[in-house]
Amino acid sequence: MQVVKRILSLLPKGFLWRLSALNIVMIASVILLSGLATYYTACSLVGAISDFNSQQQSLFNQTLFNYLLIFAIMTFILGSLLHFYSTKKLIKPIRNLIEATMQLKKGKYPEPTAETAHGEVGELVTHFNGLIRQLEANEETRRKMISDLSHELRTPLTNLNGYLQALRDGDMQGSQALYEALHKETKHLMDLTEQMEMLKEWGDMSSRIYTEYNNVDVAELIKQCTAVFQWKLEREHLDIYVHAESCEMSVHAKGIRQVINNLIENAIHYHKGENENTIRLEGKVEYGYYHLSVSGPSERIPAEDQERIFERFYRSNDARNRQYGGSGLGLAIAKEIIEQHNGRIGLTTNERYNTFWFTLPISSIEGAN
Repeated sequence: MQVVKRILSLLPKGFLWRLSALNIVMIASVILLSGLATYYTACSLVGAISDFNSQQQSLFNQTLFNYLLIFAIMTFILGSLLHFYSTKKLIKPIRNLIEATMQLKKGKYPEPTAETAHGEVGELVTHFNGLIRQLEANEETRRKMISDLSHELRTPLTNLNGYLQALRDGDMQGSQALYEALHKETKHLMDLTEQMEMLKEWGDMSSRIYTEYNNVDVAELIKQCTAVFQWKLEREHLDIYVHAESCEMSVHAKGIRQVINNLIENAIHYHKGENENTIRLEGKVEYGYYHLSVSGPSERIPAEDQERIFERFYRSNDARNRQYGGSGLGLAIAKEIIEQHNGRIGLTTNERYNTFWFTLPISSIEGAN
């Protein structure tokens, strides 16, 4: 064992050279053993079955030895070269992965490694490239979230700071309107913090969500949600039309209620229609799914915004969202909740109406409880 360790310590450090050196030793050993076996067997057989005298036998032995030596050297060189070439080709993508990993360790995202290999090594390269793309996407999302969060906090904090400085310097006197403005800004910050915490909670909930499911009638849940908004609808001079089919389902009632509330509130906030004052809420069972939609007259949402409207902090009209106190988190929370229920959420729009909808698989949800 010590001899083997000693020999291995003398080999080059590179994996390619170590593998090549070991292969050369193996090729040489095989050629030597097979050559010796062939030589002695042939010499013995010829000596036993032929009438060669000693001089002829010696000449035959020498000629056979020379030929075997030439063939052995040629086989050794050719085998070593072929092995070195094939091993180098096999090791190259692994070397590229090592270099890419070193760049990643330094905080740099490497270029995708060329997927030239096949088999397990090729699969490793493919997964590594996918990992790099995912890490880049996560980093971009992280930077965007930090930027959006900074932007979202800047306005209320700037307003609060301005009001407080004015009060401190005596440039402004306390009044009911001022206190209401301060309360509005602090409430916006509190709502933002609460929504961020809710989003984090649902993101961490995938492993335990099913333990908090309850059997509820979705139609009754919708009725409860619309009742909450009656005062707001009256204040905005809006009506709500509700047609929801009854369906007993096992869902996270608090979460689904939050989704419905977000969609109704969204329809109220963005309502725009002089002669159209009705928000429509419809729920029905279709092909094993419960489909719920909330629609109302509003400005048309551009196609580029439709793709991103469910992202965190994304807002299609920043000024208008600021006016209504929107944080860009409501739809992101709704999306997270629906996806935790194995459902889908989306938006369809035309020139006058925007319809937010979600679908929940009835059978899989009932079976989860």
